[in-house]
Amino acid sequence: MKAVVLGLCSVLLLAGCEKQAAESDPIRPVLSVIVQPQAQASLGRFAGTIEARYESTLGFRVAGRIARRWVDVGSEVKPGDTLASLDPADQRNQLRAAEGDLAKVQAQWINAQADARRQQQLFDRGVGAQAQLDAAQTNLKTTGASLEQARAAVAQARDQLGYSELKTDHAAVVTNWQAEAGQTVSAGQPVVTLARPDIKEAVIDLPTYLAEQLSAGLKFEVASQLNPSINTTATLRELDPQADAATRTRRAHLTLTATPESFHLGTAISVTLTSTVSPRSELPASALLEGDGPPRVWVVDPQQNTVATREVKLLERTPGSVVLSSGVQAGERVVTAGVNSLKPGQKVIVNEEDPR
Repeated sequence: MKAVVLGLCSVLLLAGCEKQAAESDPIRPVLSVIVQPQAQASLGRFAGTIEARYESTLGFRVAGRIARRWVDVGSEVKPGDTLASLDPADQRNQLRAAEGDLAKVQAQWINAQADARRQQQLFDRGVGAQAQLDAAQTNLKTTGASLEQARAAVAQARDQLGYSELKTDHAAVVTNWQAEAGQTVSAGQPVVTLARPDIKEAVIDLPTYLAEQLSAGLKFEVASQLNPSINTTATLRELDPQADAATRTRRAHLTLTATPESFHLGTAISVTLTSTVSPRSELPASALLEGDGPPRVWVVDPQQNTVATREVKLLERTPGSVVLSSGVQAGERVVTAGVNSLKPGQKVIVNEEDPR
């Protein structure tokens, strides 16, 4: 009986000691963050520019020496505006020569008409020969054909004179000159490049490895480098098939969902690539509790202000963070500092971690 009483006392004494030890655990202040699941994964940020989707390079349709450039790079032009002009001396001389040939053929045609009428009258009175009438009519037809040819030559010479002025047929912005005043150019040689400002796109250069992974699920966030609050989204329109030999990058052309007014041609932009992924949570690397068994984190009970460990599945690790695919839910608070000095059920004082 005495042994039973002593054993019971020992059990009560041990329980009291454990309770006292538990009650003596200090309330520990901890840093923590709120779990925010992510459905988008960032693939990187790249610098780019706003450019015109449509550009055209113009040249003179005739050869000659450039007499004047009428507009400079950056100038806005309207349909019909003159961009540059050649020295028109050669074209004017060709026009004068063609007009002289036309006058000559017109005189011959008038004589051929008169001769054909005269031979017809003589033949009708019976004093003219059939052979002379046929010859006169043949000469009239030949002269008429020469007259049409001379008129066409004059029209062509006038066109050649008009081609000595380089004009635009659409509204555009001058982006580049490939020839200077005084320079002799051949027909069709590139002289000036025009960009149409009504349809713009974003252009960036991507590393080859990333360009090969582009898919329909990618999302492009486009923002002005000077004012990131001015932004829009974009989709991939075209990817250059070959990489640049010097930079080993491939140029991507992006169609803008909306074009802010401040997105002028040449505006420097920052493009962020994101891709839709399965839900995941990113936490500071210091939140992970590792040792024997699977990795865990401390989750704070908001009602009791106590902590408990939770097993998590690690998806990705970087020097400063870890990405979890499961184990924590949106809105839960996870301890991020002092994880090795906590005990299950221990009370804590929660301080949010500085997001910086």
